[in-house]
This record gives sequence, structure tokens and C-alpha cells, in this order.
Amino acid sequence: MTARRLMLQGTGSDVGKSVLVAGLCRVFKNRGLTVLPFKPQNMSNNAAATREGGEIGRAQWLQAVAAGAEPHTDMNPVLIKPESEKGAQLVVQGKVHGPIDSGYYRTHKAELLATVQSSYRRLCADADLVLVEGAGSPAEVNLRAGDIANMGFALPTKTPVVLVGDINRGGVIAAIAGTHALLPPEEQALVRGTIINQFRGDVSLFDGGLKVIEEKTGWPNFGVVPFLRAIRELPAEDAVVLEHQRAKSGSKKLVAVPMLPSISNFDDLDPLAADPDIDVMFCPPGTPLPQSADLIILPGSKSTLRDLRFLKDEGWIVDVYAHARAGKPVLGLCGGYQMMGKIVRDPVGIEGAAGVEAGIGLLDVETVLEPIKSVHITEAHCPALESKVSGYEIHMGQTRLGRDAKEYIVGDGRALGAASADGKIMGTYVHGLLHDGEFRAAYLNAVLGMRGPRVDHLDRINATLDTVAEALETCLDVDALWRAAEV
Repeated sequence: MTARRLMLQGTGSDVGKSVLVAGLCRVFKNRGLTVLPFKPQNMSNNAAATREGGEIGRAQWLQAVAAGAEPHTDMNPVLIKPESEKGAQLVVQGKVHGPIDSGYYRTHKAELLATVQSSYRRLCADADLVLVEGAGSPAEVNLRAGDIANMGFALPTKTPVVLVGDINRGGVIAAIAGTHALLPPEEQALVRGTIINQFRGDVSLFDGGLKVIEEKTGWPNFGVVPFLRAIRELPAEDAVVLEHQRAKSGSKKLVAVPMLPSISNFDDLDPLAADPDIDVMFCPPGTPLPQSADLIILPGSKSTLRDLRFLKDEGWIVDVYAHARAGKPVLGLCGGYQMMGKIVRDPVGIEGAAGVEAGIGLLDVETVLEPIKSVHITEAHCPALESKVSGYEIHMGQTRLGRDAKEYIVGDGRALGAASADGKIMGTYVHGLLHDGEFRAAYLNAVLGMRGPRVDHLDRINATLDTVAEALETCLDVDALWRAAEV
């Protein structure tokens, strides 16, 4: 291993590790270094496709973008994609390794450490700096046996650690001191210092707190990061953020999205949420899809059959029917596309017990779930809108078009989407197509009468990463972090 390495671990989940790694990737890239991101183990249904035909967590895709690097499966060698309360799909170095339950993974995850280390070594051989993101907290001592995500990874690879605490949620002193108290001496010694994240107000008011933390732990502080509103423009990793979406005032168009239990790749909708003329409303269970919606989007799903049944049980299917009968548009993305058809078949039990479920019936298509997963970077075309389509595919199953469905998106000689005769009802397997400014402008004009150009969402993401990097250069001792990364 030739690269310097630094691992950001947290006092808990959702303390900002992913964004800090992304921001630091951009910081060190701007300093002329070759920097690569790495996360040994991730748990998320927000995944991204790589050019070699594998998948990684969407957060590592963002970090790769921040580093100016091509996303690669080595950046996230173990990805766990929840399918139910107790079951998940295990992806290793980009490829599906089958369904697992929580008990099986807990007892077998240590076997994956060698695979994780091989990916890590390859990255370290090609970079000046590898920035590693932990998962959850190293203080979860009940999960320490067989750990490959935090100290169980850092110790054998001798990777220095920085501990991140989120002051915005309160109790950051106790969280850091408590983490120190729960770590054995050899793991305490790996920690080079702390970062306090999401501080609001005058940072000098926390000088006393920093002194207490250093006295209790012996760990110096690398800086206090202010609450950065810009990070709201970056893709979120966990669906919990959808529960806190707020309506915009004066928005011209309303897009309604049902919050399905296994919703995935919901960052497909980020470009719409960022549009000042559009209000994206994620509707939680127990609330109807509003009659005032101009567009309903059925999002991606990790468990199509389960979410289709949930859609029916919630009564949302009635709302979708009423919306479509009123001549309003409906868009289905991946799993949402599969649900829009006449039927979904699971003959070999891909999502549990084998079965068949009647679809919503908005499109004349039928889907058969299959064990081979399709993962592609996609360049396609939408003839109806005379627009290119750029995105990616991650799905298990094939969809066959009937006589009353027309091909809507075509790529590599394949129908990647279908539409009704008037184009108001449309579904596609292509994730990220709304990130493409050309397609988004054409689609919004066609179905909502919204005229004018739309920027590529990747340009917006890069601008936000620059803003975050500028803030981190100001509030963190970046030179000290670089020294800490020396092994």
C-alpha cells in the first residue's frame, strides 16, 4: 500500500460522515492529489451502477464524483440492500451473492474481510490518499465480533481514524467521551482526533466543550464544521430524510411520490426537488396521494411485489387510477415501472416465496422477475421526445411489451421503457434519466407544459461539492488531517 489513508468513523449513524468524506475528497483533489473514496461495508437501497457492470452505494458514487474519479466496485466491496425487516440482498465487489438474513450475515461477515482488504489494497496502489468511511459507530460493542466496517477494518489495515460527532443533535461531548470509554486501548490509539459537525452559531462558544473532550479522551480537534445548508443539494443515502421534506411556497407544479417500504434510488427525484417551480411531496403511509398533484411518480423499489401489495393495501392504487383517469401523467421508475403493468410474476421466488401479483394495469406490459441482475450504464434515446437519455439500470427481471404499449425509451436495441398511446403514462428501467437536463426539459414540457431549459443535475452536484469543499478548507485543519493520514 503506497497511499496515505484516513478513516472517518462516527459516534453514531447519520452524523455526516458521507458528506464529510465527499467534501474532503474534493478538498484534496483541488490540492492536486489523486484521492479515492472507500467504504468497506454499506447498507443502502440507494445504489449506483459502475462501468464494469457492478453496483456500489450511491454515497460512494458521490464521493467518487467529488474526487474526480471513475466510480468502481472496489470503492464499496460489501453492499447490503435491505429487502424486508430481516432479509437483504448481499452484493460483494459489485455482484449479487444472494439473499441473506440478519443472523446469517452476523455470523459470516468476518469471512468477507479478505475480500474487503483486496479492494482496499488496489485503491491504495493507485492513489495519493484513500479516504475511508465507517458505518454506524465503533462504540456498538455488541456488533464488534466479526466487524469489518469500523475498527475491525481499521486495526488490521493500520488505518488512522478521525471520529466525527454531530453537535446538532445534542450530546456530542458525551457521545465522543462515551465512544472513547468503550474502545479498548489499541483502538483508542488509532484515533488521531475529532471533528465536530453541524455547529450552529458562534464556534467560540464551544471552546470549553472542545477542551473537555480533549481532557477526557486525549484526542485533539481538527475543526468544527458549521451547519451547511448546501448539503441539502447533495444526494441523500437514507430514506429517513424523505420524512422531513418541506413544501415550497409558490411552487407551480406538484409531484406526488408514495413512500413505499422498500423505496430505492429516490435520488432519481432530486432534480425535481431542486427545481424552484416544482414541489415534490413524499406521501407517507396513512396519507392519500393528493388530488391536486400534477404528476405522480412511482419510485424504484427493492421489493417490487411487496411494495405493489402495500400500494394496494394503502389505497394509493385508487389515487393513481383517479389521477390517470383525469388525464394527468404518471411516471414509473424501475420497480415502479414493473408495478404499472398488468402482472408481475416471480416464478422462482426472487423476492421470497414464488408468486404472481396483478399490477396496476396502466401499461400493457408484463414483468417476470429473474435471478440474473441487469446492471448497466445506459445511453439511450426517447424517440417520442427526440431526446437522448443518460442513466443506469439496476434491476432483476425483464418486461415484455404488449400490443397497446409503445416503446418509449430504446437503448442497445432494447425497449427500456413503455408508454401509453398519448405518452401521459410512462415507465422505464433507466434510473437517473431526470438528472439529464435535456431529457428532463423535454419530458416536463411534454407532460406538464413547463417550457425552458433545465441544467444537468451533475453540474449542480459539482457546484455544491465546491461550496462544501470551500467551507471545509476554512473550518478544518486540512494540513493536520493530511499529516494524520500518514501511516
